[in-house]
Amino acid sequence: MLTTFLSKIASSALASGHFASVTTVGNNVVCNANASAAPSTYRVQVVGEEIIVGVYMADRWLSHSIEADLLNTGDKLEDLISEELAELGYKEQHAGESVRPCEHFRNDDRLFTFQTKIPVKLSAPDAAERATLWLLAYEDAFARLGDMSAAGEAE
Repeated sequence: MLTTFLSKIASSALASGHFASVTTVGNNVVCNANASAAPSTYRVQVVGEEIIVGVYMADRWLSHSIEADLLNTGDKLEDLISEELAELGYKEQHAGESVRPCEHFRNDDRLFTFQTKIPVKLSAPDAAERATLWLLAYEDAFARLGDMSAAGEAE
């Protein structure tokens, strides 16, 4: 079940054209960002029955640029991601489930992390499709923040 789940997400992520590359590593689908100023990855991670979607970067300044944009605009990540989910046609199973807490921290691998535990369990029949929409919504929301789309821009 896990292999099929990850394979479906990886295939859809690659076909979307949103990412520079897509691989499956362990319990993760790892998608390299297309144009960020520093290397960053979007991931779908499975921990038991839980599915976590996030963006990860080693560069503190890239993380800071995202934080600064949010501070300057007053936007909340949860709202931005929810809006992108709606644009992608995400159908909530329960009212308000598209507004999930987005955690921001430095993880054990010393990566600056923005992640959300999505309201979908691995055993759900449509888990791969719903997790893919969360992944694409994450990319759509973060691609416009800070220096996530800075690669190739004139200095």
